[in-house]
Amino acid sequence: MILILTAGILWGCMGLFVRPFNEMGLTTWDIVFLRAILTTVFMAVVLLIKDKRLFKIRLKDIWCFFGTGILSIVFFNMCYFKEITVTSLSVAAILLYTAPAFVMIISAICFKERLTTTKIIALILAFMGLIFVTGVFSNSEKLTLPTLFIGLGAGLGYALYSIFSRFAIERGYDSYAISFYTFLFATFTTVFFADSIKVADVVTSSYESFVLALIFALVSTIIPYLTYTIGLKAVENGQASIIASIEPVAATFIGIVWYKEKLSLSVIIGALLVIAGIVVSNVRLSINLRSQ
Repeated sequence: MILILTAGILWGCMGLFVRPFNEMGLTTWDIVFLRAILTTVFMAVVLLIKDKRLFKIRLKDIWCFFGTGILSIVFFNMCYFKEITVTSLSVAAILLYTAPAFVMIISAICFKERLTTTKIIALILAFMGLIFVTGVFSNSEKLTLPTLFIGLGAGLGYALYSIFSRFAIERGYDSYAISFYTFLFATFTTVFFADSIKVADVVTSSYESFVLALIFALVSTIIPYLTYTIGLKAVENGQASIIASIEPVAATFIGIVWYKEKLSLSVIIGALLVIAGIVVSNVRLSINLRSQ
Protein backbone atom coordinates (compact mmCIF):
# COMPACT_ATOMS: atom_id res chain seq x y z
CA MET A 1 0.00 0.00 0.00
CA ILE A 2 2.85 2.39 0.85
CA LEU A 3 4.36 1.89 -2.61
CA ILE A 4 1.11 2.84 -4.32
CA LEU A 5 0.63 5.87 -2.06
CA THR A 6 4.16 6.99 -2.96
CA ALA A 7 3.35 6.67 -6.65
CA GLY A 8 0.20 8.75 -6.27
CA ILE A 9 1.97 11.55 -4.41
CA LEU A 10 4.76 11.75 -6.99
CA TRP A 11 2.28 11.78 -9.89
CA GLY A 12 0.61 14.70 -8.16
CA CYS A 13 3.84 16.66 -8.64
CA MET A 14 3.61 16.43 -12.43
CA GLY A 15 2.25 19.94 -12.88
CA LEU A 16 5.49 21.36 -11.50
CA PHE A 17 7.24 20.11 -14.64
CA VAL A 18 4.55 20.22 -17.33
CA ARG A 19 3.80 23.92 -16.96
CA PRO A 20 7.46 25.10 -17.08
CA PHE A 21 8.14 23.07 -20.22
CA ASN A 22 4.93 24.36 -21.75
CA GLU A 23 6.09 27.92 -21.02
CA MET A 24 9.40 27.09 -22.74
CA GLY A 25 7.49 26.42 -25.93
CA LEU A 26 7.03 22.65 -25.81
CA THR A 27 3.69 21.27 -26.93
CA THR A 28 1.81 18.49 -25.20
CA TRP A 29 3.24 15.94 -27.65
CA ASP A 30 6.75 17.28 -27.04
CA ILE A 31 6.41 16.85 -23.29
CA VAL A 32 4.99 13.33 -23.58
CA PHE A 33 7.87 12.41 -25.91
CA LEU A 34 10.44 13.91 -23.54
CA ARG A 35 9.03 11.99 -20.61
CA ALA A 36 8.90 8.74 -22.56
CA ILE A 37 12.38 8.81 -24.09
CA LEU A 38 14.13 9.81 -20.87
CA THR A 39 12.37 7.04 -18.99
CA THR A 40 13.17 4.50 -21.72
CA VAL A 41 16.88 5.34 -21.65
CA PHE A 42 17.05 5.26 -17.86
CA MET A 43 15.20 1.94 -17.60
CA ALA A 44 17.41 0.42 -20.31
CA VAL A 45 20.45 1.22 -18.18
CA VAL A 46 18.74 -0.26 -15.11
CA LEU A 47 17.95 -3.51 -16.96
CA LEU A 48 21.52 -3.77 -18.23
CA ILE A 49 22.79 -3.48 -14.67
CA LYS A 50 20.10 -5.55 -12.97
CA ASP A 51 19.68 -8.46 -15.39
CA LYS A 52 19.99 -8.42 -19.19
CA ARG A 53 17.59 -11.34 -19.40
CA LEU A 54 14.77 -8.98 -18.44
CA PHE A 55 14.91 -7.55 -21.96
CA LYS A 56 13.51 -10.82 -23.27
CA ILE A 57 9.79 -10.85 -24.02
CA ARG A 58 7.57 -13.24 -25.93
CA LEU A 59 6.07 -12.03 -29.19
CA LYS A 60 2.65 -13.27 -28.14
CA ASP A 61 2.78 -10.90 -25.13
CA ILE A 62 3.61 -7.72 -27.04
CA TRP A 63 -0.01 -6.64 -26.85
CA CYS A 64 0.41 -6.14 -23.08
CA PHE A 65 3.06 -3.48 -23.65
CA PHE A 66 1.16 -1.99 -26.58
CA GLY A 67 -1.62 -1.51 -24.06
CA THR A 68 0.50 -0.01 -21.28
CA GLY A 69 2.59 2.11 -23.61
CA ILE A 70 0.19 3.38 -26.25
CA LEU A 71 -3.39 2.82 -25.11
CA SER A 72 -2.50 3.95 -21.60
CA ILE A 73 0.61 6.16 -21.33
CA VAL A 74 0.34 8.04 -24.63
CA PHE A 75 -3.42 8.54 -24.46
CA PHE A 76 -3.43 9.34 -20.75
CA ASN A 77 -0.52 11.80 -20.96
CA MET A 78 -2.00 13.60 -23.93
CA CYS A 79 -5.30 14.11 -22.16
CA TYR A 80 -3.84 14.95 -18.76
CA PHE A 81 -1.12 17.32 -19.95
CA LYS A 82 -3.67 19.13 -22.10
CA GLU A 83 -6.02 19.34 -19.13
CA ILE A 84 -3.29 20.89 -16.97
CA THR A 85 -2.86 23.71 -19.49
CA VAL A 86 -6.56 24.59 -19.68
CA THR A 87 -7.69 24.24 -16.06
CA SER A 88 -6.30 24.17 -12.52
CA LEU A 89 -4.04 21.37 -11.28
CA SER A 90 -6.62 20.33 -8.71
CA VAL A 91 -9.49 20.06 -11.21
CA ALA A 92 -7.30 18.19 -13.72
CA ALA A 93 -6.11 15.73 -11.09
CA ILE A 94 -9.57 15.07 -9.66
CA LEU A 95 -11.05 14.46 -13.12
CA LEU A 96 -8.18 12.07 -13.72
CA TYR A 97 -9.34 10.07 -10.74
CA THR A 98 -12.46 8.85 -12.38
CA ALA A 99 -9.91 6.10 -13.16
CA PRO A 100 -10.95 3.86 -10.22
CA ALA A 101 -14.41 3.49 -11.71
CA PHE A 102 -12.96 2.40 -15.04
CA VAL A 103 -10.47 0.08 -13.31
CA MET A 104 -13.08 -1.65 -11.16
CA ILE A 105 -15.50 -2.23 -14.00
CA ILE A 106 -12.84 -3.55 -16.38
CA SER A 107 -11.17 -5.63 -13.64
CA ALA A 108 -14.49 -7.20 -12.71
CA ILE A 109 -14.85 -8.33 -16.33
CA CYS A 110 -11.23 -9.30 -17.06
CA PHE A 111 -9.97 -10.55 -13.68
CA LYS A 112 -13.21 -11.44 -11.90
CA GLU A 113 -12.44 -8.96 -9.11
CA ARG A 114 -15.48 -8.59 -6.85
CA LEU A 115 -17.38 -5.32 -6.81
CA THR A 116 -17.75 -5.19 -3.03
CA THR A 117 -19.95 -2.80 -1.10
CA THR A 118 -16.86 -0.89 0.03
CA LYS A 119 -15.69 -0.42 -3.55
CA ILE A 120 -19.12 0.74 -4.65
CA ILE A 121 -19.27 3.27 -1.78
CA ALA A 122 -15.82 4.55 -2.76
CA LEU A 123 -16.96 4.89 -6.37
CA ILE A 124 -20.08 6.80 -5.34
CA LEU A 125 -18.01 9.19 -3.23
CA ALA A 126 -15.62 9.77 -6.14
CA PHE A 127 -18.53 10.33 -8.55
CA MET A 128 -20.12 12.84 -6.19
CA GLY A 129 -16.75 14.59 -6.00
CA LEU A 130 -16.68 14.72 -9.79
CA ILE A 131 -20.12 16.38 -9.84
CA PHE A 132 -18.92 19.14 -7.52
CA VAL A 133 -15.64 19.60 -9.38
CA THR A 134 -17.37 20.04 -12.74
CA GLY A 135 -19.25 23.02 -11.35
CA VAL A 136 -22.82 21.76 -11.18
CA PHE A 137 -23.18 23.56 -7.86
CA SER A 138 -20.82 26.46 -8.56
CA ASN A 139 -20.72 28.99 -11.35
CA SER A 140 -17.02 29.69 -10.80
CA GLU A 141 -15.79 26.20 -11.57
CA LYS A 142 -17.90 25.15 -14.54
CA LEU A 143 -16.05 23.26 -17.23
CA THR A 144 -16.76 23.14 -20.93
CA LEU A 145 -17.88 19.79 -22.33
CA PRO A 146 -14.62 19.27 -24.30
CA THR A 147 -12.54 19.95 -21.17
CA LEU A 148 -14.64 17.50 -19.19
CA PHE A 149 -14.20 14.79 -21.83
CA ILE A 150 -10.43 15.38 -21.93
CA GLY A 151 -10.32 14.83 -18.17
CA LEU A 152 -12.40 11.67 -18.42
CA GLY A 153 -10.16 10.46 -21.25
CA ALA A 154 -7.18 10.87 -18.93
CA GLY A 155 -9.01 8.78 -16.34
CA LEU A 156 -9.68 5.98 -18.82
CA GLY A 157 -6.10 6.02 -20.11
CA TYR A 158 -4.73 5.92 -16.59
CA ALA A 159 -7.01 3.02 -15.73
CA LEU A 160 -5.74 0.97 -18.66
CA TYR A 161 -2.21 0.92 -17.21
CA SER A 162 -3.43 -1.11 -14.23
CA ILE A 163 -5.29 -3.48 -16.51
CA PHE A 164 -2.52 -4.20 -19.01
CA SER A 165 0.16 -4.23 -16.29
CA ARG A 166 -1.80 -6.91 -14.45
CA PHE A 167 -1.87 -9.00 -17.63
CA ALA A 168 1.93 -8.58 -17.96
CA ILE A 169 2.53 -9.45 -14.29
CA GLU A 170 0.44 -12.60 -14.61
CA ARG A 171 2.62 -13.60 -17.55
CA GLY A 172 5.70 -13.41 -15.34
CA TYR A 173 7.24 -10.08 -16.37
CA ASP A 174 9.31 -8.06 -13.89
CA SER A 175 8.16 -4.55 -12.97
CA TYR A 176 11.38 -3.09 -14.41
CA ALA A 177 10.78 -4.82 -17.74
CA ILE A 178 7.17 -3.66 -17.79
CA SER A 179 8.24 -0.05 -17.22
CA PHE A 180 10.94 -0.26 -19.91
CA TYR A 181 8.74 -1.68 -22.64
CA THR A 182 5.83 0.56 -21.67
CA PHE A 183 7.85 3.69 -22.34
CA LEU A 184 9.69 2.18 -25.30
CA PHE A 185 6.34 1.75 -27.05
CA ALA A 186 5.32 5.23 -25.93
CA THR A 187 8.55 6.69 -27.36
CA PHE A 188 8.08 5.00 -30.74
CA THR A 189 4.58 6.44 -30.92
CA THR A 190 5.15 10.01 -29.77
CA VAL A 191 8.26 10.55 -31.88
CA PHE A 192 6.03 10.87 -34.94
CA PHE A 193 4.01 13.70 -33.41
CA ALA A 194 6.63 15.58 -31.38
CA ASP A 195 9.27 18.00 -32.58
CA SER A 196 12.29 16.05 -31.34
CA ILE A 197 14.76 18.73 -32.46
CA LYS A 198 12.90 21.39 -30.55
CA VAL A 199 12.73 19.13 -27.47
CA ALA A 200 16.50 18.61 -27.64
CA ASP A 201 17.08 22.35 -28.04
CA VAL A 202 14.94 23.22 -25.03
CA VAL A 203 16.43 20.54 -22.78
CA THR A 204 20.02 21.49 -23.67
CA SER A 205 19.41 25.25 -23.69
CA SER A 206 20.67 25.58 -20.13
CA TYR A 207 21.92 23.58 -17.19
CA GLU A 208 18.66 24.28 -15.36
CA SER A 209 16.53 22.92 -18.21
CA PHE A 210 18.60 19.76 -18.44
CA VAL A 211 18.38 19.10 -14.70
CA LEU A 212 14.64 19.85 -14.76
CA ALA A 213 14.17 17.25 -17.50
CA LEU A 214 16.07 14.61 -15.54
CA ILE A 215 14.13 15.32 -12.36
CA PHE A 216 10.90 15.29 -14.40
CA ALA A 217 11.61 11.76 -15.62
CA LEU A 218 12.76 10.50 -12.23
CA VAL A 219 10.10 12.03 -9.98
CA SER A 220 6.99 11.94 -12.18
CA THR A 221 7.65 8.73 -14.10
CA ILE A 222 10.43 6.30 -13.19
CA ILE A 223 9.94 6.07 -9.42
CA PRO A 224 6.12 6.17 -9.35
CA TYR A 225 5.60 3.69 -12.19
CA LEU A 226 8.04 1.25 -10.63
CA THR A 227 6.48 1.52 -7.18
CA TYR A 228 2.95 1.30 -8.57
CA THR A 229 3.71 -1.75 -10.72
CA ILE A 230 5.43 -3.51 -7.81
CA GLY A 231 2.48 -2.62 -5.60
CA LEU A 232 0.07 -4.29 -8.02
CA LYS A 233 1.59 -7.64 -7.08
CA ALA A 234 0.02 -7.42 -3.63
CA VAL A 235 -3.10 -5.31 -4.20
CA GLU A 236 -6.12 -5.71 -6.49
CA ASN A 237 -6.38 -3.33 -9.43
CA GLY A 238 -9.45 -1.55 -8.11
CA GLN A 239 -7.98 -1.19 -4.63
CA ALA A 240 -4.69 0.13 -6.01
CA SER A 241 -6.46 2.71 -8.15
CA ILE A 242 -8.37 4.08 -5.16
CA ILE A 243 -5.25 4.21 -2.97
CA ALA A 244 -3.39 6.12 -5.68
CA SER A 245 -6.16 8.71 -5.56
CA ILE A 246 -3.90 10.56 -3.12
CA GLU A 247 -2.63 12.27 -6.29
CA PRO A 248 -5.42 14.92 -6.40
CA VAL A 249 -4.57 15.86 -2.82
CA ALA A 250 -0.90 16.33 -3.73
CA ALA A 251 -1.77 18.21 -6.92
CA THR A 252 -4.20 20.47 -5.08
CA PHE A 253 -1.62 21.26 -2.40
CA ILE A 254 0.96 22.12 -5.07
CA GLY A 255 -1.53 24.27 -6.95
CA ILE A 256 -2.28 26.30 -3.83
CA VAL A 257 1.27 26.66 -2.55
CA TRP A 258 3.25 26.92 -5.78
CA TYR A 259 0.82 28.54 -8.24
CA LYS A 260 -1.35 30.43 -5.74
CA GLU A 261 -4.48 28.86 -7.18
CA LYS A 262 -7.75 29.71 -5.46
CA LEU A 263 -10.23 26.93 -4.88
CA SER A 264 -13.98 27.45 -4.85
CA LEU A 265 -16.16 25.77 -2.25
CA SER A 266 -17.43 23.24 -4.81
CA VAL A 267 -13.90 22.09 -5.70
CA ILE A 268 -12.99 21.79 -2.02
CA ILE A 269 -16.10 19.68 -1.37
CA GLY A 270 -15.30 17.56 -4.42
CA ALA A 271 -11.74 16.99 -3.23
CA LEU A 272 -12.95 16.00 0.25
CA LEU A 273 -15.36 13.48 -1.24
CA VAL A 274 -12.56 11.93 -3.28
CA ILE A 275 -10.39 11.74 -0.15
CA ALA A 276 -13.29 10.12 1.69
CA GLY A 277 -13.30 7.41 -0.94
CA ILE A 278 -9.60 6.80 -0.31
CA VAL A 279 -10.17 6.55 3.44
CA VAL A 280 -13.04 4.07 3.03
CA SER A 281 -10.90 1.92 0.75
CA ASN A 282 -7.85 2.06 3.01
CA VAL A 283 -9.81 1.11 6.11
CA ARG A 284 -11.23 -1.90 4.32
CA LEU A 285 -7.79 -2.85 3.03
CA SER A 286 -6.35 -2.73 6.55
CA ILE A 287 -9.10 -5.00 7.85
CA ASN A 288 -8.43 -7.51 5.07
CA LEU A 289 -4.70 -7.52 5.78
CA ARG A 290 -5.20 -8.13 9.51
CA SER A 291 -7.59 -11.00 8.83
CA GLN A 292 -5.06 -12.86 6.68
